[in-house]
Amino acid sequence: MYTIEMAYARMRELQDLANRSRAHQPAAAREIDRTRTQRAPKKR
Repeated sequence: MYTIEMAYARMRELQDLANRSRAHQPAAAREIDRTRTQRAPKKR
């Protein structure tokens, strides 16, 4: 049986992995954040 707790634990694992891989590429991460913040205000 696959419980919501198992799904949540897996989600946390994947998020930790993503954060770790992102930490190895600070310039790329900053670029992504910059484009994301620039696009957000344009939505109406």
